[in-house]
Amino acid sequence: MINEKLPKIWYGGDYNPEQWEKEVWDEDIRMFKLAGIDVATLNVFSWALNQPDEETYDFTWLDEQIDRLYENGIYTCLATSTAAHPAWMAKKYPDVLRVDYQGRKRAFGGRHNSCPNSPTYRKYAERMADRLGERYKDHPGVLIWHVSNEYGGYCYCDNCAASFRKWLQQKYGTLQNVNKAWNTRFWGHTFYDWDEIVPPNALSEEWEGDSTNFQGISLDYRIFQSDSLLECFKLERDALKKHTPNLPVTTNLMGTYKELDYFKWGKEMDVVSWDNYPAYDTPVSFTAMAHDLMRGLKSGQPFMLMEQTPSQQNWQPYNSLKRPGVMRLWSYQAVARGADTVMFFQLRRSVGACEKYHGAVIEHVGHENTRVFRETAALGKELGNLSYALLDARVQAKVAIVFDWENRWATELSSGPSKALDYVKEVHNYYAALFDENIPVDMIGVDEDLSKYEIVIAPVLYMVKSGYADRVKEFVQNGGTFVTTFFSGIVNEHDLVTLGGYPGELRDLLGIWVEEIDALPPEEKNQIVITNDTGSLTGTYECRLLFDIIHSEGADVLAEYGSDFYAGTPVITRHAYGKGKAYYVGTCPDQAFLTDFMKTVCAEKEIAPLLNVPKGVEVTERRKDGASYFFIMNHNASTVELEIGEGTDLLTGKELTGATSLEAYGVMIVKR
Repeated sequence: MINEKLPKIWYGGDYNPEQWEKEVWDEDIRMFKLAGIDVATLNVFSWALNQPDEETYDFTWLDEQIDRLYENGIYTCLATSTAAHPAWMAKKYPDVLRVDYQGRKRAFGGRHNSCPNSPTYRKYAERMADRLGERYKDHPGVLIWHVSNEYGGYCYCDNCAASFRKWLQQKYGTLQNVNKAWNTRFWGHTFYDWDEIVPPNALSEEWEGDSTNFQGISLDYRIFQSDSLLECFKLERDALKKHTPNLPVTTNLMGTYKELDYFKWGKEMDVVSWDNYPAYDTPVSFTAMAHDLMRGLKSGQPFMLMEQTPSQQNWQPYNSLKRPGVMRLWSYQAVARGADTVMFFQLRRSVGACEKYHGAVIEHVGHENTRVFRETAALGKELGNLSYALLDARVQAKVAIVFDWENRWATELSSGPSKALDYVKEVHNYYAALFDENIPVDMIGVDEDLSKYEIVIAPVLYMVKSGYADRVKEFVQNGGTFVTTFFSGIVNEHDLVTLGGYPGELRDLLGIWVEEIDALPPEEKNQIVITNDTGSLTGTYECRLLFDIIHSEGADVLAEYGSDFYAGTPVITRHAYGKGKAYYVGTCPDQAFLTDFMKTVCAEKEIAPLLNVPKGVEVTERRKDGASYFFIMNHNASTVELEIGEGTDLLTGKELTGATSLEAYGVMIVKR
């Protein structure tokens, strides 16, 4: 579990008492107790309050709040306050201010406004973490450290330029290697001195929409900026660990957030935490995929749901309310997929500035007689009753989907073949097909051990990193099933094309040669015509976006194109390789194809749905100490009838024997 001091699913969220007068604090405590809240995140944006000038540190207010909470049975998730530097620092040390993509030096304001390579920022951030670690190392109310907040944003200042050159020297050793990796003889870009290299932004190599003249430098700069921010996290983490080696350290991530390579970050965190903010129209399957991705960052270890809104958000185009029951449903979806906490932003709604309309447990009216508070308190009671049962229970999957941030960056920087190609969307298409069948999935990085899976799916594996093709081949040779798609096997880790024909290093594994890639506007369609009926695949399906023109080199042709000059040529293939099989999907199919395709591939491995349930009902399973816990969640706005067999519903204590019903947005946790 995360911390044995509190052996239950933690329930709470971000709390900002420093924004309120003292007379409010006692009322907060009263309402927290009514809601079953037992963890409050403090000090997220309080650097200016903690350190009013260069030499002065004042934690008096923080002492009072941590003590007050602990005396009332509420623990603290203690943040380091370094997500926004103070105004005095920006005034005295302008090197802390970022330079944006257009080359403009920022003034003080906003948040995440610090250059990650500023010596000033790093010095004072590390010093703040050190002071906090020293002060609270023995406080019994502190459960976990929360470093900074929602890291993100790139900088293009002179400090970053200098640090980038040093980073390149460590990565490549020589300028000759840099020139080779970036193919700089194109357009006469050969570098003869390290100082000639400048960050790729709107003033140099890039323009809006992930467009760049040189993919190599743009890709490396994204890796470098992600690494730079990670170094900032590690500086604070290490300062804290010096004082509290046994206290876990986290920072809150953001699902499929584009700018940071979260698989690298997960390795450096004691526990992964993340902030879940679906829009009104976000597919339920996409949220599920994000939970699974966060779980996958540490090879299946339970994670923290650090933030979600109790109802309304404030920063999306359309900030709809969560309908009655939906907050509870989505909270259990997180727990079902590996969360050992349910926490909110925010506990009391702010009175001013840009988050005053972001939902909270305690609304502006200030009392408990609101729908949101009643729902929050009811969930708090349920989570309290669940106690230790689910803690550290694990999700087990035989199917994995590969997600790789560097591959994502490279794909979207690729300068063709289609601006409509969206890596995350293509990954989600395959995930959604499995989600709809209630087949468990692990989201994995390219470093994960493949041998524990029966099926590995790697959509749009454009970049094949050194050694990865050999690992995939070993997996298939030993009996695994590998699935990949169009626009795969094209380049190496430097975004240089693998010569000798697509799909490069995967060509012999897949038993095909891709001669050309056709790209059409999204509204133009072709057909996938099944020619070799297999499992659930039969008839004709639609496809779009990209169309690989394929020659079989030993692979079985399962389907052909239905139209255009390549009608009758292969589009779906399967190749026997050792004891296993490798599938290739040469286009972007409709969801009907993917549903039937995933059914077929899973059936070959005797992988079945966890339960057969009506459409719109999500089923997951967590296991612990020989017991299985089935989460059955009804995302429909109406009651459904279910056949779930025998078990005990942990939420009601009811013994189940067969047919039962589940209300709209309802949840059951069935222990077997």
